[in-house]
Amino acid sequence: MRPEILNSLFAEVETLDGVGPKVVKPLEKLGLTRVRDVAYHLPDRFVTRRPVENLDQASVGEQVVVPLTVTEHRAGRSGRGPYNVLAQDAIGNVCSLTYFGKASYTAKKQLPVGEKRWVAGRLDQYGQMLQIVHPDHVAEDSAGLLTTLNEPVYALSEGLTQPKVVGLATQALARLPELPEWIEPTQFSKAKWPAWADALKLAHKGEHPAARDRLAYDELLANSLALALVRADNRKRRGQRLQGDGSLRSRLELPFPLTGAQQRSIREIEGDLAQDTPMLRLLQGDVGSGKTVVALEAMLVAVEAGAQAALLAPTEILARQHFETLRRMLAPTGVEIALLTGRDKGRARESILMGLHDGGIRIVVGTHAIFQDTVTYRNLGLIVIDEQHRFGVSQRLTLAGKGRVTPHTLAMTATPIPRTLTLAQYGEMEVSRLDEMPPGRQAIDTVVVSTDRLSEMVERLAAQLEAGAQAYWVCPMVHELENEDIAAAEARFAALKERFGDAVVLVHGQLRPEAKDAAMERFAAGDAKLLVATTVIEVGVDVPNATLMIIEQAERFGLAQLHQLRGRVGRGSQKSVCVLLRGEALSEVGRERLALMRESQDGFYLAEEDLRLRGGGELLGTRQSGDAPFKLATLEQIQRLLPLAHDDARLLMERDGGLASPRGEAARVLLYLFERDWGVQLLRGG
Repeated sequence: MRPEILNSLFAEVETLDGVGPKVVKPLEKLGLTRVRDVAYHLPDRFVTRRPVENLDQASVGEQVVVPLTVTEHRAGRSGRGPYNVLAQDAIGNVCSLTYFGKASYTAKKQLPVGEKRWVAGRLDQYGQMLQIVHPDHVAEDSAGLLTTLNEPVYALSEGLTQPKVVGLATQALARLPELPEWIEPTQFSKAKWPAWADALKLAHKGEHPAARDRLAYDELLANSLALALVRADNRKRRGQRLQGDGSLRSRLELPFPLTGAQQRSIREIEGDLAQDTPMLRLLQGDVGSGKTVVALEAMLVAVEAGAQAALLAPTEILARQHFETLRRMLAPTGVEIALLTGRDKGRARESILMGLHDGGIRIVVGTHAIFQDTVTYRNLGLIVIDEQHRFGVSQRLTLAGKGRVTPHTLAMTATPIPRTLTLAQYGEMEVSRLDEMPPGRQAIDTVVVSTDRLSEMVERLAAQLEAGAQAYWVCPMVHELENEDIAAAEARFAALKERFGDAVVLVHGQLRPEAKDAAMERFAAGDAKLLVATTVIEVGVDVPNATLMIIEQAERFGLAQLHQLRGRVGRGSQKSVCVLLRGEALSEVGRERLALMRESQDGFYLAEEDLRLRGGGELLGTRQSGDAPFKLATLEQIQRLLPLAHDDARLLMERDGGLASPRGEAARVLLYLFERDWGVQLLRGG
């Protein structure tokens, strides 16, 4: 049960004054559904304004508060142009207060001719005229603007205004309870951080690095402690020793000899499976490094030992591809394998469920359907989870209840993760790395081409398709957006379909699952020659005949994501090419990112470089393809504070008696505050 002291924070956002049905929806878009969410919705930045007596004391581009007397209102001739309110300062300088759209109605009310008003906003110049476009505030006296001299700027969604969010944040902060201190006393004293409630209030008021660090540390500590609890709980659980005799594995006919990294990883997994403590291991492998073969070897160890194995994939497309690959590889062994997804109905489904229950089916591949309540196993010994970052720790804990005893867990990810971040996401797991590529895998030629050569690229694409090859064309967006010059998959699909007809299919995340699967199946079967898509194909698409990848506006993607997309080609015996189509306006970081893609195909190196290029202003790169674990901590804070939080969590578990100690009781509150309470649930009576 959540501690009562947190109830005021977890109250619905509707309990705040001024939150009705019209405000709830835009708040939901920002993820603000409870008072706690509003309290942690920290400002993106702060606007510092300087009060001046007249415009001569201000500079163009500066944020100011200035007294002005209104002299004239000028409406646009067509009714669509800007609405200008002319005003003079104390020494006769004229300034235009410029409004667009419906804001002109506000201007008419707030700025009557002949009246003096104090105006806050950014001073700009249009031609010879000084102007303030859409003043931030207009007040009848200077006292009304004193609180805006250092003003927070919050992320908004349509239907919200800055004053509205400021008001809601003020209410949320007024409800903060007095919470016990969970940070280790020496660390708290050394860092000179404010108490929790003070830190939140300071973070909303101005640039307070110590307050921001404190809040980021809280989040990192909650995560580290929850993962430490998972690890401690796992040590106490009873698993089953799985030791195979090699009889099935010796029959496998693998396309390549195992690399040294694969052999090492298999030995590590075999060692874990032979213990009666359930395995918790992450297998990290770059695109094409052979994770599936390692997973198959692990599953066959389980089958040889008399148990069953299950492979969980995040999408039906990926599940089907894994099933076909494993079925072909398992053919010489005679091991029965089945595919189970939410689409399976009737007798076919009943047959699979019976086979899992009586043990006839030894390996099952599927989506979450393989862990529904109606699915029972005779003896589930191993769970393999593909694309690990798409499944939270709490989901994995749910899966662990499907065996007679706790099954061993092997998680896999094709997204190379910098070593500095592995601890943050997988702190409860041992890690194996596939850092070698199988022999015979060809390098992919990577070229950078300007978008003004688009028509040339289409001709090159035509030649590829006529030669019998297949290709991908990836865009950063699904739909075209007004006032945004971003390539959209739907528009590109329409243009390419005019040229290539039914040979083109479209896949993006907003399509119905059936439509998406049908398009993917046509492409995988070779009926369709060109797949236009968004990053939904970043993982799990394996078409050896596809030899050309075109990524439009490549500068809009992160390095890790570009590398994952490039990995969709180069899977067959033919030479493959990745074309990075770049826009005209290329930042220095964008230029360096594309240069790195040309230079290297080492995913682990590119992940480290991606981390370096992103800097402290962006969150974990894996957010591109899944949920990052942190909303407050920046990359810079993760790198600097995570080791401290990890050590603090270990200290609490090993020296301070875990959550049963006085500080542990405070840490229990922290876990619920950051919704890592699945860590608490692991404790008896938690």
